[in-house]
Amino acid sequence: MTSADQQPPSGSRQRIDKWLFFARILKSRTLAQERVSAGHVKVNGVSVRQPSHLLKPGDRLEIALERRDLVVVVLKPGERRGPYEEARQLYEDQTPPEPERISALEQAVRSSGSGRPTKKERRAIDRLRPDEP
Repeated sequence: MTSADQQPPSGSRQRIDKWLFFARILKSRTLAQERVSAGHVKVNGVSVRQPSHLLKPGDRLEIALERRDLVVVVLKPGERRGPYEEARQLYEDQTPPEPERISALEQAVRSSGSGRPTKKERRAIDRLRPDEP
């Protein structure tokens, strides 16, 4: 094992691509490098484009993923890509909750009384009207 493969001691800085991989936010370091290089990651509000950018505990990351955006605060550097429970201890999730989405079926169903009257409702309305001469 070379010195480049060894992990930094606890409390020190760590490359952003490595940290994203260890924290299980992205599936591989290559994907993490691509995300960072494309400008989809902000550290403390500043867009970072170098996968070698060093993170320290307390940094706030805004990560634009394909289907959602994450906001996390780095608690400590990772030592390995372990199970989810271990990776979850590397950060504090501050992502705002997603707004409630309405399904296509719920959008298609109209509430009663809205829109055009049904045939039955139209006949009831006609019964209330006086006969026209």
